[in-house]
Amino acid sequence: MQRLQDRVAVVTGGGSGIGLATVRRFAQEGARVVVADIDTAAGESAAAEVDGRFVRTDVTDEEQVRALFQTAVDVYGGLDIAFNNAGISPPEDDSILTTGLDAWQRVQQVNLTSVYLCSKYAIEHMLTRGRGSVINTASFVAVMGAATSQISYTASKGGVLAMSRELGVQFARQGIRVNALCPGPVNTPLLQELFAKDPERAARRLVHIPLGRFAEPEEIAAAVAFLASDDSSFMTASQFMVDGGIAGAYVTPL
Repeated sequence: MQRLQDRVAVVTGGGSGIGLATVRRFAQEGARVVVADIDTAAGESAAAEVDGRFVRTDVTDEEQVRALFQTAVDVYGGLDIAFNNAGISPPEDDSILTTGLDAWQRVQQVNLTSVYLCSKYAIEHMLTRGRGSVINTASFVAVMGAATSQISYTASKGGVLAMSRELGVQFARQGIRVNALCPGPVNTPLLQELFAKDPERAARRLVHIPLGRFAEPEEIAAAVAFLASDDSSFMTASQFMVDGGIAGAYVTPL
């Protein structure tokens, strides 16, 4: 499919995991892609693979985010798609009883403030075209509670969900769609690192997935491509669950 032919997309966290899979999928569907990542080697590799442009970006820095989206417009002539995907889930973010304020604030900055900044500067450029699709990475944890907590991560993703809903409503009449992607657990380096340190936690979570496995990054990228394309033209202010059935399950099959 070439649903994104000649469209310009920015992907944050594009050097690995869901971001990298989405960079590849966008390019396969014809988009010109700007890859943003704080990891220069990973970001340059991803951009080179799809003949795109890499911009090293700390997504918590307003001036760097502003420059990222301006670069996309300067190089490719406009902006059609923003996949605001960068995020962290550090091990020190745990129960509210043990998570310190520094850990709380760091996760909020990377996971929520960055989405605010990226949405702000993406929408500014999209308004000049009168169209655009913003996809913000939330999570299934934004709609559920967990006894095995990552308190700041959960709160940040809830914030992404609420903010995306409001932006989707605010800018709908101006041709800009904003949706929140809510993945279940995905087989990415971030998840692998987290669960390698705590196999018991991984086992506790896996048992709740009706499909019986974690998602692959390419499966999430397919959902992002749908939200970026005109196939989702009547979708905005929505939470798009791609969670293997977790949120719909009362019990899981044996």
